[in-house]
Amino acid sequence: MRTVLIDTDILVDLLRGNARARTLLEENEDRQVIASITVAELYAGSRNKKEAGAIAALIGLFDVIALDDAIAESAGLIRRRYGASHGTGLADAIIAATALAADAQLATRNRKHYPMFKTILGY
Repeated sequence: MRTVLIDTDILVDLLRGNARARTLLEENEDRQVIASITVAELYAGSRNKKEAGAIAALIGLFDVIALDDAIAESAGLIRRRYGASHGTGLADAIIAATALAADAQLATRNRKHYPMFKTILGY
């Protein structure tokens, strides 16, 4: 069974009731994980306790891969290499580094920020 790391944008779409996001996650039988930075991004975007509760419930469905020193170093190098050319910000670099460290395929709809992946799941 392979591992798929779900990018924040897919989870935001899911929280907003996007059918394509739901289908992508429901039809994928692989192990689905998220990066710890995704947890921070989701809570940063919450506007009230109800949304924070929905985020907590959603996060509980996934294994969360913590940011460690190796991932942090890799993320810094990814940001340096792709920041200017592809607009890859630090959060996206951390997500990419986490996926690479977990030997996971990435699921995102933001292909531009992830040129280091040859194949991406998304819509």
